[in-house]
Amino acid sequence: MLRTRLASILIGFACVSLTPKAQHAPVTAPQAASESIPNLGPLLNRVNALKTELRQYHDCSGKAGCYSKDLDQQADRAIAFLRTRAHRKAHDRLAMVLDIDETALSNWAEMNAANFEYNSKDFNAWAASAQAPAIPGTLRLFKTAEELGVSVFFITGRPETQRASTEANLRLQGFDKWDRLIMRRADQQKLTAEQYKSAARGVVAGKFRIVLNVGDQWSDLRGTNPAEYSVKYPDPYYFIK
Repeated sequence: MLRTRLASILIGFACVSLTPKAQHAPVTAPQAASESIPNLGPLLNRVNALKTELRQYHDCSGKAGCYSKDLDQQADRAIAFLRTRAHRKAHDRLAMVLDIDETALSNWAEMNAANFEYNSKDFNAWAASAQAPAIPGTLRLFKTAEELGVSVFFITGRPETQRASTEANLRLQGFDKWDRLIMRRADQQKLTAEQYKSAARGVVAGKFRIVLNVGDQWSDLRGTNPAEYSVKYPDPYYFIK
């Protein structure tokens, strides 16, 4: 009987001892102001997903559309306008302005190999190789301008130091006749693309009526000395202002 009561007392004591004491709610210190900066991990995941989507767009294998189809559509719009415009006021000296990178020539091979990360040394080596293929729709547009007697001016942000390789690349890809290739001089390096291209178009506008301008960046088309009709090619791969 004594043992039974003693056992009950010990069990009760153990239960009381094991019952957790009341605790204060957990508190976290205020965050540092820099916590508002997005964490790099999720951003990298989004960037990698975007790069996958860009490759699918180029290869016409995803849901975002088809790059080559979009390029052809825009080139066809430019050709249709040029055919209509060239038959009006035939005595005018008409000119078409073309950008080069991602407009006349494609740098996809270099961009894809670089994982869309621009490195000036690598890109300069690529430009020097003169291996960029023509964008088919632009070559058709170029030949149409030649057929209609419309002068062609290339205006590119490439530096003068790349003139020889750029001219060679254009000719190798079928752009065999043009009026002038305007390239960025050393004293123009601090200009934005829009400022530089506006000034370059001014050189053309001094003697010609610019009826058509085609480029892959808005900075190719906007600014002063605009064309009568501008056509923007798609380019989700990089942005130049």
